Amino acid sequence: MLGRAATFTVDLGRALDTPIEVGWIAIRSYTTGVRSSGSVRTLGGPLPVPDNPGSGPVTGTARPLSATARGHVVFAVRERKVGTVTEFDGLPLLRSPVAIAAFEGWNDAADASTAAVEHLEQVWQAREITSIDPEDFYDFQVSRPTITMAEGEPRKIEWPTTTFMVASPPGTDRDVVLIRGIEPSMRWRTFCEQVLEVCHSLEINRIVLLGALLADVPYTRPLPISGTASEQDVAEKYKVVPTRYDGPTGIVGVLQEAAGRAEVDALSFWVHVPHYANNPPCPKATLALLNRLEDVLDLPVPMADLAEEADEWEKRVRAAAEQDSELGEYVRELEERVGDEGIQPLTGDEIAQEFEKYLRRRGGSAGPPAGSW
Repeated sequence: MLGRAATFTVDLGRALDTPIEVGWIAIRSYTTGVRSSGSVRTLGGPLPVPDNPGSGPVTGTARPLSATARGHVVFAVRERKVGTVTEFDGLPLLRSPVAIAAFEGWNDAADASTAAVEHLEQVWQAREITSIDPEDFYDFQVSRPTITMAEGEPRKIEWPTTTFMVASPPGTDRDVVLIRGIEPSMRWRTFCEQVLEVCHSLEINRIVLLGALLADVPYTRPLPISGTASEQDVAEKYKVVPTRYDGPTGIVGVLQEAAGRAEVDALSFWVHVPHYANNPPCPKATLALLNRLEDVLDLPVPMADLAEEADEWEKRVRAAAEQDSELGEYVRELEERVGDEGIQPLTGDEIAQEFEKYLRRRGGSAGPPAGSW
């Protein structure tokens, strides 16, 4: 339980073993008597901490969260709202954290990417640590708030937003921050700044972005995954298949570009979902993303019942193909195209042409392929 709020003074002439967050989100731990350098983030922006003593003090109001080690005390700012970050007591000190993010909407064909993050929240028993205030970023006529009711409790309105949850997977010495939300309706650059501010405060140096797009791929084969990485060596290490896509992008692409400018290592994985079987959920696509995350995190991810659910999904699509001769023929064409070399990612125009061709045979009308980045 949090202790009572108290006024504190930090002498910048004393050594700081980690950065301190003052007046914004949280105050990190500090120690006196050990010489080191760091930075102090105030409402006015970062303030360098000099190595030499004699600098003026930084004061604020805080309350202790817990003692982490001898000579270290963790503080959190008094509950308040600063900027567009919602009220909270403070952010935890994490162990070599990596972030995984996914957003509903255009980036999330068949809900495959957000389902992957939600799966990790459940199997790792993640806990929420903060969220982005949705007021400046969402059109509530598009993403409407919902009312929940529980017996004996007043009605509660839940607003669409982006939440940050932290998990501590067993058998590992690192924490995982899970970011899940809805693609914002407006002010994308400001939204990305807010997400990266929280990542900075949590001392995250790598963010893995997940997406799902519609593609002309056979459901009978492993669903391909393409993506991008901010560094060539990272792309080679994780065997990221580069995309050939040019066209409109979503919040995943914008956030990845913003992370690169903020010197946060960022890579993205996009699973290709069969456009003729795009009704959510698509457990086979979710499973493919989780398998790639195992490589990045270098730890096993509990899959629970996903393998069985993916098998049931394939059986349902197979039954539909057997009942629809045109769909069955189309899938066989896709299988032949794959050949021995594997699936080559198509451009947005090529996907759209194939999608239109298929819908013309079905007597429907085609729109733009969803989920492209």
